[in-house]
Amino acid sequence: MSQQEAIAVFQVEARETLEIIEQGLLDLMAAPGDRALIDAVFRGLHTLKGSGAMFGFDALAAFTHHCETAFDRVRKGEVAATTDLVSAVLAARDHMRRLMEDPKGDHGAAGDVLLADLERAVNAADGAVGPAEDAPAMTTWRIVFDLPENAFRNGSNPLALLAELRELGEAKVVADASQIPPLDMLDPTNCHLRWTVELTSDQPRQAIENVFIFVMDDMSLQIEAIEPAAAAEASAAETPVPETPLAEAGRAPAPTPTLAPAPPAVAVAEAADGVRTRSVESVRVPADRLDELMDRVGELVIAQSRLSQIANSGADPNLRTVSEEIERLSGELRDTMMVLRMVPVSTLFGRFRRLVHDLARETGKAIDLSTDGETTEIDKTVIERLADPLVHLIRNAADHGLETAEDRAAAGKPATGRIWLSAHQSGGEVIITIRDDGRGIDRDRVRAKAESQGLIEAGAVLSDHELLQMIFHPGFSTAAAVTNLSGRGVGMDVVKRTIEALRGSIDIASRPGEGSEVSLRIPLTLAIIDGLLVRVGQGRYVIPLGAVEECLELSLEEDLRSRGRSFISLRNSLVPYLRLREMFETGTPPELHQKVVVVSTGTERIGLVVDQIIGDHQTVIKSMSKLHAGLPTFSGATILGDGGVALILDVGHLVAKGQHQEAQMREAV
Repeated sequence: MSQQEAIAVFQVEARETLEIIEQGLLDLMAAPGDRALIDAVFRGLHTLKGSGAMFGFDALAAFTHHCETAFDRVRKGEVAATTDLVSAVLAARDHMRRLMEDPKGDHGAAGDVLLADLERAVNAADGAVGPAEDAPAMTTWRIVFDLPENAFRNGSNPLALLAELRELGEAKVVADASQIPPLDMLDPTNCHLRWTVELTSDQPRQAIENVFIFVMDDMSLQIEAIEPAAAAEASAAETPVPETPLAEAGRAPAPTPTLAPAPPAVAVAEAADGVRTRSVESVRVPADRLDELMDRVGELVIAQSRLSQIANSGADPNLRTVSEEIERLSGELRDTMMVLRMVPVSTLFGRFRRLVHDLARETGKAIDLSTDGETTEIDKTVIERLADPLVHLIRNAADHGLETAEDRAAAGKPATGRIWLSAHQSGGEVIITIRDDGRGIDRDRVRAKAESQGLIEAGAVLSDHELLQMIFHPGFSTAAAVTNLSGRGVGMDVVKRTIEALRGSIDIASRPGEGSEVSLRIPLTLAIIDGLLVRVGQGRYVIPLGAVEECLELSLEEDLRSRGRSFISLRNSLVPYLRLREMFETGTPPELHQKVVVVSTGTERIGLVVDQIIGDHQTVIKSMSKLHAGLPTFSGATILGDGGVALILDVGHLVAKGQHQEAQMREAV
């Protein structure tokens, strides 16, 4: 591996470490005395400092050292993890990322300011520690531990751990060599020993755990206090361990006595399996390689479709058999590839805890963020493109939606405002909801702003849904004043454009005094979808199958009878429909038995009149050319088995068009 590649790997791992540090700090805000969180943050800072120095990021290592020192004092109980101290380290964490991303940049002045803030926070926290506890009495501890098999390769040194234990008091060490394999099967790079230590010390249990703080996640550790009498008996029965035991050629060393019984064979096997699972749990693959592999799978799906068409049109049964087998294999490969690209939305939701923390400090409001459905998975490309829209929506909820503590108290609400962020899968879509318990949307202000901008005529009759959709117009803002968060008339229109570019839809609901809810309906993937292939005139089109509710037949007589209305009755409700033949100006006469494909986005639905439903189609989505990119009716294209091209319909745009047509008809009536 070249130096440049090694640095790239370090930066990837450093980003993950910084995320762990940030999440730990945010958790400490709610539980400042949690020892596990304090240790996790300290380990992260220590790891970042050490690895930064190893790869030549000296400025990062030097800066991180100060934060590590501060948290070491927290870990030792010398200072308290106050809100100001945690906030100072959070700000320092952002600076660490800048030092990692741009190590040659001029960051000195900003770093000095952050370190001064950190020093003030530490000094203030120095007096926040509770009264010192009485020194603990001498206690004898039995410590049994073993390291993972790959400990040596990961740089762990058991001798250093034993030396640290000896610094805590009088220690008697016994090594268990019973798990060492025969010499001809021995791998000298693997760790096969288990240690039992009898430690007499005045230090608390926490001091012993701190010895193993950097290896605790991957090891087996048992710590128990034993009575002095029991300790003496155990000491008397102890058999000395030779310093350099020698084994006969081809045989493992004889097992040495141990103070604690060895774990059952099943437990040992389970522990070994656990280590192996962790070592092969994941493989880091550059995202562009996954994208390239996805393109190849897409081309394979297209080729397989052409092969199926040729096989089905011929008379050779062997060719048809091979075609069916390739179709099965390519389908399994496609499904496997789709799973590889899926990531849980927790990778996205986790970013917003810090955002809400910063918004609370900036607005002076107490804000609590709750998340749900974090295990819901979605395509990694979709995740990347959802980040900015969700940032806009959460900032709006914090600034526009949530009231100040005084206003909330006057309204009989708790002082802390709540924002809920949730996700769940529904068919081929993921629904992400952002909800707050704030003041809700002021309809009168929205109407007044829409009228002043000429978006609607004064006194125009609008449904509640249509009125709320006004906030998605470019330049629309109801903020009374421009702030760092809002009031510039940008944001919500960008959100809508981004969601529609993902072939998704956005809906908003609000109750005055109770809060607002924004729902995003996003397709699971942007690469390959299940589609319904239809014919309109001589052209073929694909409707995303996830948006299809049902298909109906529309006879020529019914079509003629509904001229001027364009409504069908569907289970006691009227559904507007669009004649795609007229919309696309095919110039062909209508078929005798047309079909209506009912599609929906959220709560809205319309019918699309087509000439023929050809069937299901595995659709590999291709981007539109620059010449056609501005056509709102289509979201992409795909290549069919015969080499022809079918355009993919943008269901969200067609539903909006159908609803607009329905509104015009009602006004005419």
